Amino acid sequence: MSSGHILVVDDEPDIRNLVKEILEDEGFEVTVAESGEAARHARRVRRPDLILLDIWMDDVDGITLLREWSEGGGLPCPVIIMSGHGTVETAVEATRLGAYDFIEKPISLAKLLLVVNRALETEKLQQENRGLKRQAQPVAEPTGKSEVMQALREQARRIAQHNTWVLISGEPGVGKEVVARYIHAQSPLHDAPFVEVAVGSMSPEHSAAELFGSEEGDRIVYGRLEQANGGTLLLGNISEMDLQTQARLLSVFQTHSFLRMGGTEPVPIDIRVIATTSRDLEQEVREGRFREDLYYQLNVVPLQVPPLREHGEDVPELLNYYVDRFVVQENLPYREFSIAAQNRLRNYRWPGNIRELKNLVQRLLILGRGPVIDVDEVEAVLQRDGEAALAVSGSNATLPLDLPLREAREQFEKVYLEHQLQEVGGSVGKLAKRVGMERTHLYRKLRGLGIDFRKGSD
Repeated sequence: MSSGHILVVDDEPDIRNLVKEILEDEGFEVTVAESGEAARHARRVRRPDLILLDIWMDDVDGITLLREWSEGGGLPCPVIIMSGHGTVETAVEATRLGAYDFIEKPISLAKLLLVVNRALETEKLQQENRGLKRQAQPVAEPTGKSEVMQALREQARRIAQHNTWVLISGEPGVGKEVVARYIHAQSPLHDAPFVEVAVGSMSPEHSAAELFGSEEGDRIVYGRLEQANGGTLLLGNISEMDLQTQARLLSVFQTHSFLRMGGTEPVPIDIRVIATTSRDLEQEVREGRFREDLYYQLNVVPLQVPPLREHGEDVPELLNYYVDRFVVQENLPYREFSIAAQNRLRNYRWPGNIRELKNLVQRLLILGRGPVIDVDEVEAVLQRDGEAALAVSGSNATLPLDLPLREAREQFEKVYLEHQLQEVGGSVGKLAKRVGMERTHLYRKLRGLGIDFRKGSD
């Protein structure tokens, strides 16, 4: 695998070809452009990981290109300016527009390679930092010494060695994203990009632009697919994706190329796909909410992450892990769980799984006092959580409050609509008037939540 794709923009053929040869000898893929317009075209054809940009060219100067590329939230990749006639003002302007560095001509090849490698390494670290901030559970590997977790890690390591697609299933909060990152880290692609798409947070109106990117004149926005090119794309909560985007995504997987929104030239792509789901995708297919062909495309290797209640013996290790994490990363006071407290939590059902455990540890460190967390303090927190569970009149369902907003809202909507549907005798028409929703939208909502409304009359 190459070290990255570099675009060299310079109107002097000798410099272009020399830089190209040197970079290719170092293992980089190199595209060259002899003018500003050629550079625009090259960026449209393929997203570079780094750009070497000359300032003075016949058609469009480098500062103008920098200004174009920095519009809308910063440069898409590191840009290193090259110039034989640079001034302090030019260097200041290039830096203001986001250029990583400024190299004077004649170019020192040793300095060029040093700056290129530093720029790529800095960009990689920034991407990793952004990824860690997005993670709900930044664990290096799935934690636990139980047979269940040892088997899960072994299976993940075997899967990682083959460039197959993976569908990871499991209840909310079990750590599916952690397993996905572990597979990527153990794979030959571990140094390549790892790009996460939180499908559940995308609206149908914006999902295509976020995934596929867009073109408007000379302005290009690279989507998540292109950002993941050569590496791994994680599609979190794939069952939340609307059918139109599912169809477009299936075409990408089959043709290994796609069109940006507003674009006309196919963009080639080579990625490994890992998808996660908290729902039964086979059931989603039967109900018409998920494409059958996309399901079989994704489900090459299924992997099930067990709920925490099935490996309660790992709870003490997880408690210690999160105590250490919050003490180091958030400067919270160190506290130790007593043996009695650990035993109580080993036998707890953990409806919110590892995410709930993490939140409980954080709360006890923030609000508690003393070096030891005893069983009475744990019991009090569990009792308060139980009392805080949202009980809906006329229903046996309770909604734990230790959930992400989207999942909590979805669970509430399901219980609420089931209750209201029962109140109106199963009539969707009456339900639409009662809850103030347009009937067509309500039908989609009921299907999406898995509510059976066919038994009632309208």
